[in-house]
Amino acid sequence: MNADLHCHSTVSDGLLSPTQVVRRARDNGVELLALTDHDEVGGIDEARAAAAGLGVPFIAGVEISVSFAGETIHIVGLGIDHRDAALLAGLHQVRSGRDARAVRMGDELARIGIRGALEGARALAGNPALVSRSHFARFLVNQGVMPDTKTVFDHYLVRGKPGFVEQEWARLDEAVGWITAAGGIAVVAHPARYRLSNADMARLFDQFQAAGGEAVEVVSGAHTPDEAARFASEARRRGLLASRASDFHGERESAVDLGRCNPLPPDLVPVWTRLTPH
Repeated sequence: MNADLHCHSTVSDGLLSPTQVVRRARDNGVELLALTDHDEVGGIDEARAAAAGLGVPFIAGVEISVSFAGETIHIVGLGIDHRDAALLAGLHQVRSGRDARAVRMGDELARIGIRGALEGARALAGNPALVSRSHFARFLVNQGVMPDTKTVFDHYLVRGKPGFVEQEWARLDEAVGWITAAGGIAVVAHPARYRLSNADMARLFDQFQAAGGEAVEVVSGAHTPDEAARFASEARRRGLLASRASDFHGERESAVDLGRCNPLPPDLVPVWTRLTPH
């Protein structure tokens, strides 16, 4: 199945509206789509309506920011009830941290002579309360500071660089708990992106499964073939369901377009065998 179970819209840090995301997925032959905006479910109703009109099977999703071993980890929730009260309260808590971080990032960039970054990032965000590093990166590209967003991240927005700000997000067990209480399946998103030692990676998966997490993104737009093979082995060893996802944000910023990921290894159990589109 051409499933794409992790992508973003303008409700968080994507470049397309929820309707445009669904339309692009349809045009690219996606047979099962999940919209998973960062710490926000405000695009689900629009995306679901568009999917119904275009005949695209749709899964409600979210991507929750988690602090673990000094890294920001992302946990995707698939098949959630996006109106669940506990989930909404948890996401509100995480979003409040995003706004405070954005203010501090703007201050840090101003200290090195980049003025107006907070206001510029907020203007680019679909939701001013959901300003992310991607919005700062786009502002710096628009100002001619750097040629593309990847270069901005490398020079300004990762740990050790002048615009990076530490932030405490949700705990791993909290995020997994919110997802499972909302009827969803928790998925470790793009695990190869995290700068974790082998011991910390093992601890991440141990605690994730102990909290009720059930799946891992094996194939991701952020993974090389070797990295996909590594986490396919992890899925086999731990009995985890396997997910496939582009992590699409926009045509100019994403390594892989919607629906254009490699297939999952055939011996893995796809997470979508446990999901019901609606």
